[in-house]
Amino acid sequence: QVQLVESGGGLVQPGGSLRLSCAASGSIFSINPMGWYRQAPGKERELVADIATGGRTNYADSVKGRFTISRDNAKNTVYLQMNSLKPEDTAVYYCNARGRHTTTYRYFEVWGQGTLVTVSS
Repeated sequence: QVQLVESGGGLVQPGGSLRLSCAASGSIFSINPMGWYRQAPGKERELVADIATGGRTNYADSVKGRFTISRDNAKNTVYLQMNSLKPEDTAVYYCNARGRHTTTYRYFEVWGQGTLVTVSS
């Protein structure tokens, strides 16, 4: 089994910053990619950003230039630095990891429990 533990959400004023973290643990051989999705009330879940093992990144157009995703492969941890936050960034943010288990090399995809980010004055 693979588990994801997220942290870092909260309430922030427009223009402020937050940093989300997500640590994976369990029977992990490799994770590729790790990423963040978000779901706002009444909307579908959408990709925010993801990052491959080698560091290649992918961002939603709405967050380019404001958010930065990074990862520590040794710790199986992904981070999302969110700057210049806007009210429309308000959502539950979910960590996602896809990879292969140790020993069996079977594919897995897991989601974190979600962390709420609220951008409001």
